[in-house]
Amino acid sequence: MALDLSDTLVIGISATALFDMRDSDSLFRELREQDPDQAIEKYREYMLAHEDEPLAPGTGYPLVKALLGLNQHKAPGERSPLVEVVVMSRNSPDTGLRVLKTIRHDKLNITRSAFTAGESVADYMEAFDVDLFLTTDVADAQRVIDSKRCAAAVLKEPPLNAPQIPEGQVRIAFDGDAVLFSDASELVYKTLGIDAFHQQEDELQLTPMEEGPYASLLKKLAKLQERLPIRAECSPIRIAIVTARNSPSEMRVINTLRAWGVYVDEAFFLGGVGKHKVLKAFNPHIFFDDQDVHLEAAANMVPSGKVPYLSSSGLAILQPAPVE
Repeated sequence: MALDLSDTLVIGISATALFDMRDSDSLFRELREQDPDQAIEKYREYMLAHEDEPLAPGTGYPLVKALLGLNQHKAPGERSPLVEVVVMSRNSPDTGLRVLKTIRHDKLNITRSAFTAGESVADYMEAFDVDLFLTTDVADAQRVIDSKRCAAAVLKEPPLNAPQIPEGQVRIAFDGDAVLFSDASELVYKTLGIDAFHQQEDELQLTPMEEGPYASLLKKLAKLQERLPIRAECSPIRIAIVTARNSPSEMRVINTLRAWGVYVDEAFFLGGVGKHKVLKAFNPHIFFDDQDVHLEAAANMVPSGKVPYLSSSGLAILQPAPVE
């Protein structure tokens, strides 16, 4: 009988997001530039030579470890876990052995994996019932976002001095517009200005916003909270919204969450003040935002991931082209 994962939070994570593989990735890129024909074979030799050396934690490691810890709260007799993690890697099964050995070394309860030998893993989200995909590969994240199968983020490099989070808790922080909520309101702000944005949001404060790319993840987290034997206020899952909205646009956020039936522990309406100090105080396992202006400061303090815009979004057209 197939395992029912409809109430299980499933995290797909690339090996480079779970572990710090910058050295091996840099080596592969150098080998490919120097000798494309021999790059794969030389990379394989390197990985085989180092496969018994455990990898250091990557940006997504603290979140994965904390989420897996929630399975201790599974009720007796339940078949499906509260959380499941799938490692999804562009390595081949052979060169990926170091990843699997590190998972065992660290005693992470991860039993499912996908190794695609250079092919994109983006097409396997539905096959593995993934709710959130964490990666360091921009192209893979974009393909997942555009498919609308699940949430996705491109993780920044690990912060150098991230503070310790109390054991037994999972703390996640989200931006609002273009992350939890659709990009419609942010497009008004970008194209018509702050006054038009505030006027619209005040007039529509009782009208729930449309869902953004992370709405389904937030709702899945709400389902997970319901499975925990602890009431919401004391739940080991703690969720915060950290948004640049302020009065009079904050009311629509709260009313939208009510309409969705979602409980959020903390909400910060900052009105343009930098988010990084609030995030340092909240101390999440991860923070999701769509804008580099917020992520650049936040990623120095807490694990952070960039949420790509849909390729068809007006915001994708408005954002500046990357510098070559």
